Amino acid sequence: MNKLKIWCNAHLPEDLAKHLEESVAPHQLIWSSSLHKSNLASSGSDPQALSADIIYGQPAPEDLISSTTLKWVHLTTAGYTRYDNDAVRNALRSRSAILTNSSTVFADPCAEHILAFMLAQARLLPPMFVNDATMHGWPYLETRGGSRLLRCQSALLVGFGAIARRLVELLKPFEMKLSAMRRKVVGDEPIRTVTTADLSDVLGEHDHVINILPAAPGTTKLFDGKTFSRMKRGAIFYNVGRGDTVDQDALCDALESKHIAAAYLDVTSPEPLSPEHRLWHVPNCWITPHTAGGHDREVQVNVAHFLDNLRRYLNGRHLKDRVM
Repeated sequence: MNKLKIWCNAHLPEDLAKHLEESVAPHQLIWSSSLHKSNLASSGSDPQALSADIIYGQPAPEDLISSTTLKWVHLTTAGYTRYDNDAVRNALRSRSAILTNSSTVFADPCAEHILAFMLAQARLLPPMFVNDATMHGWPYLETRGGSRLLRCQSALLVGFGAIARRLVELLKPFEMKLSAMRRKVVGDEPIRTVTTADLSDVLGEHDHVINILPAAPGTTKLFDGKTFSRMKRGAIFYNVGRGDTVDQDALCDALESKHIAAAYLDVTSPEPLSPEHRLWHVPNCWITPHTAGGHDREVQVNVAHFLDNLRRYLNGRHLKDRVM
């Protein structure tokens, strides 16, 4: 195979950047003039990206459309909303180019984050942490009596990709009744799975509703006032997908009315959320700042995922996490 040009705009630690350069050799690694530490950031158009055979990072969508050399794009994120449009799809299709993402990189941390949310709620940890930091009381009877077990409760996973599949594995020991919703039921799902059209029919059956949906056509404010009203009274709502999928005022209303017992959010709209936002002040709403996918070796695992896919690409094998 001829020497390939690989463009990257991910800001990596010096030792990891050197490892990436050595690992792609003899192919050429081209660093963007604008590097980003955050996976959620993106560069503007870069002339060097236009001449690349492979792109790794968060390129400008217009560069994917304008390039005449591009063969494969590997995103450092699981989300790919900016690229999920006809202009990009048609451009990639016209040159038989591939787009992959890093979904499997974030499956473990996001699934563990959701499980941590669920256990925290069941064992009433958030109010106990608040008590520890402020009042220093000893609410023994109410906390002991109000704590619950996950065992034999029910949960609905809205969205069924790599994160949801890993979460199903983590929840297996709790013997929970699990269901999932996805756009199209494939048939290989390990739990009962329904389509979007059936969502309203199954919402009221579950103690936990876990939103893992990406931002995409058809998901904007899917969770609105009507959706929340159809959930079981006292259910817990979680969002580790995207903030745009939730009508946040409707969620606040559902929390204030106590129809929803609690909400655990890792994503909001906008991000960061202003200190004055209503979500900070409604009862039983607990927020983490879009950290569910993170851990101490996140960047190393991301690079390893790309290098594994690069070996697959060079050997003509199926690429992991292909989305286009």
